[in-house]
Amino acid sequence: MNEEKSNYYAIIPATIRYSRDLKPNEKLLYGEITALANRYGYCYAQNRYFAELYNVSIETVSRWLSHLQKLGFIKIEIRRNENKEIIARYIYIVDTPYCQKNQYPYCQNSQYPIDEKVKENIININIDDLFLFIINNSDEISNEFYLIINKLEFNYTTDILSIMQENKIQMIKEIIYTLYSLYNSEFKYILQKVERNDLINIYIISKEHMPNEFLNYYKMAIINKYAKNTT
Repeated sequence: MNEEKSNYYAIIPATIRYSRDLKPNEKLLYGEITALANRYGYCYAQNRYFAELYNVSIETVSRWLSHLQKLGFIKIEIRRNENKEIIARYIYIVDTPYCQKNQYPYCQNSQYPIDEKVKENIININIDDLFLFIINNSDEISNEFYLIINKLEFNYTTDILSIMQENKIQMIKEIIYTLYSLYNSEFKYILQKVERNDLINIYIISKEHMPNEFLNYYKMAIINKYAKNTT
């Protein structure tokens, strides 16, 4: 399978850059996966592609991928047909790596401290729960995040929501959920730069391109637009 080299920016977060458990080439491989995943929300490149890219053996690439998955930085999904034959492999970026035995200093000493209750529930909170927290002004959500969505005019009252179309409400829910995910990541800083019209336009384009893997694609599209413009 021939792959064109990606023109998207590679993203190597602090958890990867400063991990003492990863080899330098494993960090580069992670960055390449983020660039390839930027297009569809997942990376479907095969080991041969990475082997040729880094001039190593296919077995070496397989070990790198297994290690990244073992540490919780990526998720590899194998899809099979009815005959149990492999028909595709998808590699997803895991937004919040599991901090096994507190081995990652970044996870212990985050530069963006957040409320402890929120930190515990970041992974498990779902779109509808978050939206209920927001419209009810729950103290489960930090005041700083309320200020962000207020500035972007995404904090709607129940009266306004009652006359909105269901698809518009769903759009607001998913945008807020994505912003919340960014808020609790090392890309929090781009929330000071994002604009409402851009978020809506990127949302519409992302829905058209990746309806089944939408949220991850949408988040990466926002990062790709704003993080690359940081000076």
